[in-house]
Amino acid sequence: MLFSKEDTGRFLSSRVRDIRPSGIRAFFDLNAVGGDTIALGVGEPDFITPEKVREACIQALREGQTKYTSNAGLMELREAISAYLSGSFALSYDPEQEMIVTVGSSEAVDLALRAVIDPGDEVLIPAPSYIAYEPITHLHGGKIVEVAAAAEEQFKLTPQALQAAITPHSKVLMINYPCNPTGTVMTEQDWLPIAELIIKHNLVVISDEVYAELTYGRKHVSIASLPGMKERTIVISGFSKAFAMTGWRIGYACGPRELIAGMLKIHQYTAMCAPTLAQIAALESLRHGRAAKDEMMASYNERRKLFVAGLNAIGLTCHEPEGAFYAFPSITSTGMSSEQFALRLLKEANVAVVPGHVFGSGGEGFIRCSYATSLADLEKALERMGRFMQVMQPV
Repeated sequence: MLFSKEDTGRFLSSRVRDIRPSGIRAFFDLNAVGGDTIALGVGEPDFITPEKVREACIQALREGQTKYTSNAGLMELREAISAYLSGSFALSYDPEQEMIVTVGSSEAVDLALRAVIDPGDEVLIPAPSYIAYEPITHLHGGKIVEVAAAAEEQFKLTPQALQAAITPHSKVLMINYPCNPTGTVMTEQDWLPIAELIIKHNLVVISDEVYAELTYGRKHVSIASLPGMKERTIVISGFSKAFAMTGWRIGYACGPRELIAGMLKIHQYTAMCAPTLAQIAALESLRHGRAAKDEMMASYNERRKLFVAGLNAIGLTCHEPEGAFYAFPSITSTGMSSEQFALRLLKEANVAVVPGHVFGSGGEGFIRCSYATSLADLEKALERMGRFMQVMQPV
């Protein structure tokens, strides 16, 4: 018997049917045809992985290092990550029982949410925020509760907003600082009252810190480094952004051994282990890739200053992002929605950005622009955007 399209559609679970396609990828696909478009949409470094890292992988391949690793990842890599986190962010984790190497930080987010939420549990997410958290939570039966991170507060999470969102069903606080899409950074003073609320209401924290190395003028502070927070926080990070390793798909999670053990159970039955060659490349990045990482960071900072100043100069008001590699300017002066603005900018000026509404509440009226591209392209994009602002007519 042949199944109709309607039949096969009904085979999908209701949770999958309810998920919206990625708003970031939608605009990336619009630009995929090529041409003269300058892409400021996808958050991917324009640098390639440093040569030493690539050569280490090639040598490992020649040596036949193509077998499974431990489910939790190469012990050498876990030890190196442990030393790196201790030296860079004052975080101390046992590489044997408090860490797991994952298929990118994205898998780590999925594992963490699956490990801690039951159907009906509320997951608090500051918004605007990275678009993946909501659909992953939905897939695992959790209920999203957005916490307003207002533009007036430079998109920071405040204790007042968090307290207002907490209910008896709240279980998880999902955070991402430095923030995608806003570039916002939280200081220790910002975190202290938040930590008090977390402890008071007995919440679990999943902290996506994949942009931890990308901060400007101040050092990243992990909420897990505060008193009483390590035992209730899963810290997630990876090598994609700061180490220019997006395609390698290598990340990690650290946290209380009971929670990491739960994540490892799921990982064993799904991914088995992160790719062996990617783990070897990540190890080389920690051993010999720090200088290249710092050079890339200096370049991002130069681009950040130029691009944010340029946005403000052409009438797109933008707060100064202190982390990541995104600018989040306001487009409210144009009278258009963020989606209308992004579509017209793409069609009329050949510049691809992401409309802010895809990042949840508080994102409407803004666009996300990645400055992880060359200075020449950023200057060209600003020129095109400036002309667009001068000639476009509000709808």
